[in-house]
Amino acid sequence: MTRRFATIVLLAAITAVAALAPSPIFAQDAASSDVASFYRGKQMRIIIRSGPGGGFDLYSRLLARFIVKHIPGNPTMVAQNMPAGGGLAAISYVAEVAPQDGTVVTMIGQSLPFDQALGYTPSFKQDLRTFHWIGNLSDSNILTYTWHTRGIRSMDDARTREASLGSTGAGDVGSWLPSLYNSVLGTKFKIINGYQGFAEVKLAMERGEIDGFGANPLASILSTQPQLIRDRLISILVQVGLRKEKELPDTPLLTELARTDDERELLGFVTKAMSVGRPIGVGPGVPSDRVEALRKAFDATLVDPEFIAEAKRSRMDIGPMNGATVQRLVEEVQSAPVDLRTRVRALMPPR
Repeated sequence: MTRRFATIVLLAAITAVAALAPSPIFAQDAASSDVASFYRGKQMRIIIRSGPGGGFDLYSRLLARFIVKHIPGNPTMVAQNMPAGGGLAAISYVAEVAPQDGTVVTMIGQSLPFDQALGYTPSFKQDLRTFHWIGNLSDSNILTYTWHTRGIRSMDDARTREASLGSTGAGDVGSWLPSLYNSVLGTKFKIINGYQGFAEVKLAMERGEIDGFGANPLASILSTQPQLIRDRLISILVQVGLRKEKELPDTPLLTELARTDDERELLGFVTKAMSVGRPIGVGPGVPSDRVEALRKAFDATLVDPEFIAEAKRSRMDIGPMNGATVQRLVEEVQSAPVDLRTRVRALMPPR
């Protein structure tokens, strides 16, 4: 057999084998068809970590209405409120009880990756890095503020006077963030836990039961009670984020309040942890093809003209972050240097 003839035979064999294998396009279409077949006729659920009326509730319900249009098979989706334990009840349910098939999604609070990184969630056994993150609707900065009649209008004021701040629970950012202010910046905040969400905290402020809110995203205020900012009914003391919100050019960032290099490193870590936002995800056991389909559906929803129009009508701030970026941020927070996490934890109140 000549070398030329042997080469022809070899090429023919390779061609024959390649012909038997599915093409990438065919395989992709088949995977999409499998996902569509799974979701067709299904009723999905979005588990909401807080009570009705707050930002978590409104954003979750808005997403539920529109994302199903972009999920292969066009399932339906219902919202289920599960307010307890500062959001731990909802994420624990998704991790430990809900089916791991891509039919149950949830939105977690800003503090959970941070809390788990510091070892504050022993009752929650699942590593957040193992969840599949679909995206984030808004990267809105977190605000700490007081009611306008209380006379506490800056962090300097909070260093000289005690102010009571509402929170949903010990595992919530509204609880631990003011505690960190106390430890690092010398403020005198008193945290009052047990509120179901933003709506209850607002009523408590108006009645004079508490002075303010420990932590609340700007997007939540703009979507539910924009008059608080428009009519200057609250005094915003600080905003936690990587850049200032355009609506709050004169409100200091948390990192701007640092007085030493050590404080800058500590507050910088906290700020990065909060930049994760309110991730939307599914449990660790969900098949990868359904995760990919949900991520694509999320991205498509965020450019859906009907979704955009409804978000504007509802005064909801939308600043999307895709699933891959959220996944990376969660992993970076969870994997921060041990010595830094140890120093931050030493400043936090015992839980």
